[in-house]
Amino acid sequence: MSNMNDRRGWVAQRAMDNAWLSQTKEDIIEPSLEIVDPHHHLWARPGGVYELDHLWDDTESGHHVVQTLFIECRAQYHEDGPEHLRPLGETAYVLPMIEASRKETNKAQIMGIVGRVDLTHPLFDEALDAHVAMAGPLFKGIRQAPAFDKQDMSALAIPGHGPENLLGNDDYRAGVARLGERGLTFDTWHYHTQNQAFRDFAEAIKGTRMILDHFGTPLGVGRFTGKREEVFAQWKDDIAAIAEQPHVFAKLGGLAMIDNGWGFHERDKPIGSDEFAELMAPWYLHTIDCFGPERCMFESNFPVDRPSVGYHVLYNAFKKLTQHMSKDDRANLFSGTARHVYSIPKP
Repeated sequence: MSNMNDRRGWVAQRAMDNAWLSQTKEDIIEPSLEIVDPHHHLWARPGGVYELDHLWDDTESGHHVVQTLFIECRAQYHEDGPEHLRPLGETAYVLPMIEASRKETNKAQIMGIVGRVDLTHPLFDEALDAHVAMAGPLFKGIRQAPAFDKQDMSALAIPGHGPENLLGNDDYRAGVARLGERGLTFDTWHYHTQNQAFRDFAEAIKGTRMILDHFGTPLGVGRFTGKREEVFAQWKDDIAAIAEQPHVFAKLGGLAMIDNGWGFHERDKPIGSDEFAELMAPWYLHTIDCFGPERCMFESNFPVDRPSVGYHVLYNAFKKLTQHMSKDDRANLFSGTARHVYSIPKP
């Protein structure tokens, strides 16, 4: 795969391999447990389309998914016009699907958008105004991902778009602070090599509600191949340090991405929930211990994680990981924290 678009197209195609995923069948445990999935994407890319009907195919696989949240993924940007306004094409693209979902009371309803603007652009406030004018209260916040790894970009299935040291950029920091002033959230997607920089970044900007996506993406490819224990040891300390910032929340998911290096996508048969829960327990439970259930939320990260695990298997695993926890703690993890963070009303 010669360039980033080729790699994203390959992931989009692999994510739609329903024949492969269908090999692993499981009974749904606790099918009445209410779920808000605060992190999924919608896109139409070379090799694969994942839109509302595809999302519903997954959320209707047996779990009680009542609400979801769309997260930016650089889908359908405007191809012309001012550069800072081109991400508005993504909001225009997903809004009809959101409106259609909200008419179906017996299926998962998409309750909001986390979009994108370039927070370093001098006119980013104008772009925010345009997003809000288009989506109204459905527009919840911004993710301008600082994911960057100079040494291993060529090894990544989905390389980040962030320029080097975006977390240290003064204009970017001022833009994130402005999100808080406007009552908007900030999602970050970065790699584990950037966790310490993100901790310092969060300490410097306390007025904005921040959401750490995908555990800070502990990499398992490139120079980190075969070094999971070493990565985990450093990651544990970094997560504990990030959790000291009370305005930072954690999304629990995204560890099945290809770049995490588990190799699930290479198996003849997809992984089951028992094995998934066993492998992931150290990462999930440490994060919950550090942040507390009231600051953690389970996410699917679909369809990005779909080349590795089925939706029904993923949420079975989440349920198994938390069977020892109290009813209130599990309610936060599966729905309450997401509603609180993104101001999502109960149906």
